[in-house]
Amino acid sequence: MNGGGSNSLRSTFSYCVQQVRNYDYHHYLCLLELPPEMRKAAFALRAFNVETARAMDVASDPKIGLMRLLWWQEAIDKLYTKKPINHPAAQALSWTISEHNISKPWLKRSVEARIRDAQREADDMPESIEELEKYAEDTVSTLLYNTLQAGGISSTTADHAASHIGKASGLVLLLKSLPYHCTRNRHQSYIPAELAEKHGLLVKQGGRSEILLDVNSREGLCNVVFEIASVANVHLLKARELSGKVPPEAKPVLLHSVPVQVLLDSLRKVHFDVFDPKIQRGVLGVPPLWFQFKLKWYSWKSMF
Repeated sequence: MNGGGSNSLRSTFSYCVQQVRNYDYHHYLCLLELPPEMRKAAFALRAFNVETARAMDVASDPKIGLMRLLWWQEAIDKLYTKKPINHPAAQALSWTISEHNISKPWLKRSVEARIRDAQREADDMPESIEELEKYAEDTVSTLLYNTLQAGGISSTTADHAASHIGKASGLVLLLKSLPYHCTRNRHQSYIPAELAEKHGLLVKQGGRSEILLDVNSREGLCNVVFEIASVANVHLLKARELSGKVPPEAKPVLLHSVPVQVLLDSLRKVHFDVFDPKIQRGVLGVPPLWFQFKLKWYSWKSMF
């Protein structure tokens, strides 16, 4: 590769690292624990996730956000036919696909799940936690599968653990983002109807169902959060039960379990009140140095 091409590639990966650091800091720290030969691909994949996850949030109009997601859907097809795309995250992803033979179906599943989510009506909500688990599997677990693949790691057990960790991660991050989504009138999308009804949050008016969130419903919301967090914790425990059978080279990829554990612990401390400002402090509710120490400890002990 000539010097210009090398500089261009370096610039695209610098963009990816910066995007992940700015918008997904706890996972940025996780990726730093990967072996050097895996980091470029991991940052490219995670930057792709940042771009698609933020598409609806940065758009002034939901239609524009949906257009961004549809653009990424088309971009994935182009990347697999080696068509050039003038976007740094797409260029880094193109290199990763070429160098590591990344599976296209997992990338497609991720963006297609976000497209379906973006197409929801304002009063549309999942019926059950299982629907949230499916969304987490499609958007987070697939990212871990691709990262394992980029590291040349082929292990059914590692994939099984990644599936559980991805589901747990997706669930707790949806909980953490609930206050933000409330301000954008999209909170209904992430509170299952069956739990909302069980805990007195579901209100039906004029044939439409709405989630009631006010001072009087705070306890009910905390109960909903507790139930979803409990499901996430079960997935985390199931992943860790597989630890003894997971290849050592896969364990750094599975360190994404640490942010899940930290956030679950932070939620317990505030009695599962996602509106408690302590949750938004530091890194997932704990001081940054403490989070980094915990991550380093798990990495040093070859745990996840």
